[in-house]
Amino acid sequence: MDLDISGRSASEIADSLRARIERGDLHPGDVLPPVRSLADELGVNRNTIVAAYRQLTQAGVIVTRGRGGTRVADLSPVAQEGFAAGSVLRDVGTGNPDPELIPDLSGALAAMAGRPVLYGEPVIDPGLERWALEWMRDGLAPAADMRLTVTSGAADAVERLLAQALTRDDAVALEDPCFLTSIHTVRIGGYRPVPVPVDDEGMTVEGLQSAIEQGVRAVVHTPRAQNPTGASLSARRAEELRAVLREHPYLLVIEDDHFSLLSRQPFHSLISRGHRRWALVRSVSKFLGPDMCLAVTASDPETAERLAIRLTPGTTWVSHLLQRLTHALVTDAATMAAIERAGAHYAARNAAFVERLTNEGVPAGAGDGLNLWIPLPVPARDVSEQLMRRGWLARAGDDFALAGAGPSRRLRLTVHDLDDADAERLAVDVAAAVRAAGGRLVTREVA
Repeated sequence: MDLDISGRSASEIADSLRARIERGDLHPGDVLPPVRSLADELGVNRNTIVAAYRQLTQAGVIVTRGRGGTRVADLSPVAQEGFAAGSVLRDVGTGNPDPELIPDLSGALAAMAGRPVLYGEPVIDPGLERWALEWMRDGLAPAADMRLTVTSGAADAVERLLAQALTRDDAVALEDPCFLTSIHTVRIGGYRPVPVPVDDEGMTVEGLQSAIEQGVRAVVHTPRAQNPTGASLSARRAEELRAVLREHPYLLVIEDDHFSLLSRQPFHSLISRGHRRWALVRSVSKFLGPDMCLAVTASDPETAERLAIRLTPGTTWVSHLLQRLTHALVTDAATMAAIERAGAHYAARNAAFVERLTNEGVPAGAGDGLNLWIPLPVPARDVSEQLMRRGWLARAGDDFALAGAGPSRRLRLTVHDLDDADAERLAVDVAAAVRAAGGRLVTREVA
C-alpha cells in the first residue's frame, strides 16, 4: 500500500499519517508500516518513527499490538448495559436492578439537607466517611493503610484509577468474559486489554500469570457476582491468586465489588497486606439505584493521593447533597432491611428460572448477581435470533468476549423481574430457540 507518508521530524510524520487517516486513506484496523521500513523509506532515524507513532498512540489515533503490528484505532461504539432503545421486544438482557426493589428516597431527601458546602472544604462528607470506613474494611487485609475517595460511580473510579497510573497502550488485565463498562473504559483510555479467563471460582491462576508475563500494569477484577458470569472468588482461588500477586507488589490491583450489600457470597480479596498499589471500589448503584452516581474507593495512600488530585474541590468532587443522601439511606434500618430483601429476591428468582430452564432441557446454574449466564449447545447469536422471533430480546455472550475464540455459546439473561407466567414462557421459548438453532436438549432422568 502506497501511503504517501512524508516528513522529517516526528511531528511532521505524525501529522502526515493523521491526515491520511482523516481523509479515509486508512481505515480502522489497517496496519501501518513497521518502524524500520518506514524509517528507511523516509531516510530518518528509527527513533523518529517511534516518536511519531508514540504521538499518535497518545492521541488515541493508532494502537500498538505487539506482534500484531501498529494499527489504526477502531473507534466504533461498543455494547453498553441497559435497555435497548426503540425495541418492541421484551428486553431480558438489560442488566438492570428491579425498580420496585430500589428504596424510596423521599424521606431521606427531606432529612439530609444542611448548610451549604463551599470551595476548599473536605471532599468527603464526614458522616458518609465514618460509615464507609467500616463498610470498606470488611474483608480487606490492609485496613490500617486505607484511605477513602468518593467518585461519581464505579466506572468513574476505575477510569480515574487507571488514568493516574497508566499511559496509552499500557496493558490491563481484564476478566474474559468481561463487564461491558470495563471493556469500554479500557478502550476509550487507549489501554491494551489482556484477557484473563474466568471460571466458576473467578479469575484463573494460569490466566493471571500469563497476563503478568505479557507486561500488564493493572488488573481489574470482580471478587463476587462477576458480570456477566455471576462467578464469585472462592477462598481457595483468592489465596492462589494472592500468591501470584505477592511477587508483583507494585502491580495496580483494582477490585470492583459492585454487588456488595446485595451479594449472597462472602467477600474474598486479592489484596494482601504487603501489596503496595491497590484499590477496592464499591458502588451504591445496584442497591440504591443507577441514578445514585456514587462509589467509595478504599486504596493505598499513594493511590488515594493521586486520586485526590484528580478530584480537586471546585471542579470534580461528588456533590455533598448526594453524599448526605447516601449516608441517610445506608444508616436507616428500614432501608438496609429492604436491601437485604432485594438481595434474597434476586437470588431466589434466578434460582427458580434456572430450575424451569433445566426442566425444559437447557441445564444451567445460578451464580450471584442480577444476571444468568446460560450455557448453550449452539452459538448464542443463533439462539438470540430465534428468541427475537418469539418476542424476546436477549444478550449473546459475544458482546462480553475479549479473546475472540469463536462464536460464544452463552446467553446472558436478566429475568429477576419476570412474574411466574412470563418466566415459564421464556424458559419454554429458550428451549424452542435452541431446537430451532439445531441444538439438542438434555432430557432429565426421572427417578
